Amino acid sequence: MDMQLKSGYMVSSSVFSDCVRSCINAGRLDTLASIIEKCKTTDQNKALCPNWNLCNLIADVALQADDSKLTFLSLEFLARWIVRGEVARPPVLLSVDEGLIVSALATAGRTFNSTLLDASWSILQRSLRQKRAPNPETYLAKLYALASLGNLQRAFGTLNEFETVYGNTGDVDQELFSPFTSLYPLVVACCKNGFSSLDSVYVQLENLSHADTPYKSVAALNCVILGCANIWDIDRAYETFEAISGKIGLTPDIHSYNALMCAFGKLKKTSEASKVLEHLVSLGVKPNATTYTLLVEAHLVNRDQKAALSVIDMVEAGFTPSKELLKKVRRRCSRESDFDSDEQVQTLARKFRYRMGTESRREILYGLQYSADY
Repeated sequence: MDMQLKSGYMVSSSVFSDCVRSCINAGRLDTLASIIEKCKTTDQNKALCPNWNLCNLIADVALQADDSKLTFLSLEFLARWIVRGEVARPPVLLSVDEGLIVSALATAGRTFNSTLLDASWSILQRSLRQKRAPNPETYLAKLYALASLGNLQRAFGTLNEFETVYGNTGDVDQELFSPFTSLYPLVVACCKNGFSSLDSVYVQLENLSHADTPYKSVAALNCVILGCANIWDIDRAYETFEAISGKIGLTPDIHSYNALMCAFGKLKKTSEASKVLEHLVSLGVKPNATTYTLLVEAHLVNRDQKAALSVIDMVEAGFTPSKELLKKVRRRCSRESDFDSDEQVQTLARKFRYRMGTESRREILYGLQYSADY
């Protein structure tokens, strides 16, 4: 095949398809990408395109290998088929599977490929044909890719679109706009350069809130608050929290309070974290599992395993502690030689049917005696 292309011969569709299958079966994805690019550079072979199913196969194997180059080439082939179907008479409306696009966006984020990101989103829009909005997972994959690339302006623009589509629906999942889970890649991107990038993001959000077409987003500001918590800057976190209702004119949600509690907890300010919980409850805001988890972790950071257990007991009726959280409490009990509290943890683990297992390897590391004597 390489000799044919170098000699300037025209390659038939069947030979090209056989070559594609051979490269896939042999796992030679770099060779396949090279052949496709060589075909694109010659006038007599640039129109070569595998069939629809083979294009999807190329995309699948490329995504499994995190090969952004080959993924982009496969999406180009799929785009050709979509265009051909639209101009045919009668038209054949082909659509790329949205799950494939989600994987392509994730690959774009992992490989920092903005070209693949734009191509993936463009093909998705072409496939949906404005009949419905992309799924939440697709928006989150795009947010992850943009955050990985450090393109915060486009990331917040995507968040705005995401909130417009799914933020006002009654049955929206509370975790969909949580800075601790779904939007965490955006949080990491905001605090990548420390307080300078956080200040820049906040100033832009404040300016946008006073623009001719104002953009106000509690979810975006929550990302800034948690970003401040991640760099241990409680003052910036609190100022941003206050700005939600003061300067921006919005109402903090449960994620806002959780982010503030996280900031207090990291600095061992457990009393302040507890006051945040009391305040939000007094306002009629319903705490979620993250709220109690953060309060427990705040007590653990302060080496107060008894207080951590009291929080778990206090919300026993409506809050199920995770296995990982109980492991953290048990670890602190072990460090403090608090056997009574450790027994309470074991009781809770049996109640929730968690198999806690042993932590022998952790204990070995914890018990190492570091000395300069050899």
